Amino acid sequence: MKKQTQISPFNKIKGILRAYADTIDDPEIRLNFARSICGTTLEEFWSESCKKNGCSWNILDPFGKFYRLSDVHTSDAYNLGNYLSTISFSESSYLIGTLYTALLPKDWRAAKGAYYTPPPLVDHLIKMVSEQGFDWQRGKILDPSCGGGAFLSPVALRMFESLPKKIANDPDKTINEISQRLIGFEIDPFSAWVSQTLVEMTFLHQCIETDRRFPEIVNVCDALIQTPTKAHFVDLVIGNPPYCKTPLTPELREKYSRSLFGHANLYGIFTDMAINWTKQNGYIAYVTPTSFLGGQYFKSLRSLISTEAQPVAMDFVSERKGVFEDVLQDTMLVVYKKDNLTKKIDRNTTVNVHSLKSNGDGKTVIIKDIGHFQLPAGSEDPWLIPKEPEQIELVEKITKMPDRFDRYGFEIVTGQLVWNRNKNRMCTEQVPGSYPIIWADAIGTDGEVRLISNRPHRLLYFIPSDTQGFLITNQPCILIKRTTAKEQKRRIFASLLSQNFISDYGGVVIENHVNIIRPITEKTTISLETLVTLLNSDMFDMIYRLISGSVAVSAFELNCTPLPSLASIKKLERQISHNASKEIIEKSIKMMYLKK
Repeated sequence: MKKQTQISPFNKIKGILRAYADTIDDPEIRLNFARSICGTTLEEFWSESCKKNGCSWNILDPFGKFYRLSDVHTSDAYNLGNYLSTISFSESSYLIGTLYTALLPKDWRAAKGAYYTPPPLVDHLIKMVSEQGFDWQRGKILDPSCGGGAFLSPVALRMFESLPKKIANDPDKTINEISQRLIGFEIDPFSAWVSQTLVEMTFLHQCIETDRRFPEIVNVCDALIQTPTKAHFVDLVIGNPPYCKTPLTPELREKYSRSLFGHANLYGIFTDMAINWTKQNGYIAYVTPTSFLGGQYFKSLRSLISTEAQPVAMDFVSERKGVFEDVLQDTMLVVYKKDNLTKKIDRNTTVNVHSLKSNGDGKTVIIKDIGHFQLPAGSEDPWLIPKEPEQIELVEKITKMPDRFDRYGFEIVTGQLVWNRNKNRMCTEQVPGSYPIIWADAIGTDGEVRLISNRPHRLLYFIPSDTQGFLITNQPCILIKRTTAKEQKRRIFASLLSQNFISDYGGVVIENHVNIIRPITEKTTISLETLVTLLNSDMFDMIYRLISGSVAVSAFELNCTPLPSLASIKKLERQISHNASKEIIEKSIKMMYLKK
């Protein structure tokens, strides 16, 4: 009989509150509901903690106003606050953050890129910094996006543990020491208030003994517009920066131009910002997506990192389930050491790599040692690094493979039809002058293209204007979905757009959620059918995922994916022509990449 998973009282009530929040259509009302519930919960948590310490202090006044809800689920908030006072402080401070983000409007949360880090990962990143020899007793530390205090409080505790006994045993000196060397930035006033309150609760005993409140170390500000002077430089920047694409003002784009290429992602900009704030030989320790390792939009960031803050430790979270709520991207913990005296990644410098796996709520992560690896000297190129021990041999092989799609005689482009800019030229039925639209839905998992669309706004035909002939594809090619779902095990879904399909309609129009692989010349060395087989293999999917940590499939990353030699591909082509089984084909492709 299958054992049923027990739901904690906190998660049970949080589920009820989230269900209610989902019924609120107005984003402003929902935002206020999130703040009211979380604020009431925190106040009750504070009150109960003070009672246990024989004190009746009021909680710190909120940073910025929010409206109290007089009757909607306030009893639930009181119950949550009481519950938090009965469990470990590290878990309770994390749960406060997850409560807030769970109740936030989805668009607001996405725009802020707010995802709170579970305590086991916080503890592990702190451990990674310690292993580099960081001086917690003297170092000055900044969390530039301190959110709900996921890092600020544990870091403060780690600093306290490093203090000499004569200081640690003196509450007044303890408060002075921590508050003078630890600082947080947070753009959301409510989250900043939560962070400051949790830090004060961390040292509530010392505050009561000295009869003084903990100094305010959290600054409500946009970290990206702050410019440090020499006096503000820190020895460690640590945290979980926000993850999301973001528009930038001309001023910010100019300020961070050295790390930008195309679209800006907040975590990339926060990495550049951290380099600015860190002293020479200081450290940066972040929880980030892995997408910067291979994505085109991060090639300037990779160049900056390789010259100013080389990675010294990278630990990959092997699965998101049980680690982060609602995160779409593969995640890693990385420690950089700032050293801008180098001109490029030192070939003698290696990065220490591990894989991490959840061991259950609140438990220490399971760690697998993968080894020490050199990063490529070509700093803008993708950084191929094994994320699991069984990938070591594969990475060693493919980094030496020179062939790419261009050497095969193919180019990769993106479909050019942007449907919402051309609504007036779309229709439901084929009429003279129209062409079928190939949506991403039309790419089947079996390698076939079908004329379908699963969404109401996605009509099946397009009538190009006299100036839109460039949208028409009238040559056979391969189509690959550009976006996949986070729960899918595969990332690459390739289908052949055959000559027969094109002949039936005179051509097609391909929308911009589809990548196109097409011949550069009229005659290529291998067939499209062979390429489709390679692309849909388990081995190619695994290699692509080594390069990309995102659910998106980009043309840049496909172009960077190593391919077997042409001689090996010719052998595969012969096997396909002789109707070899899927098992034989998969084995053959695997051997192309792993042969001695």
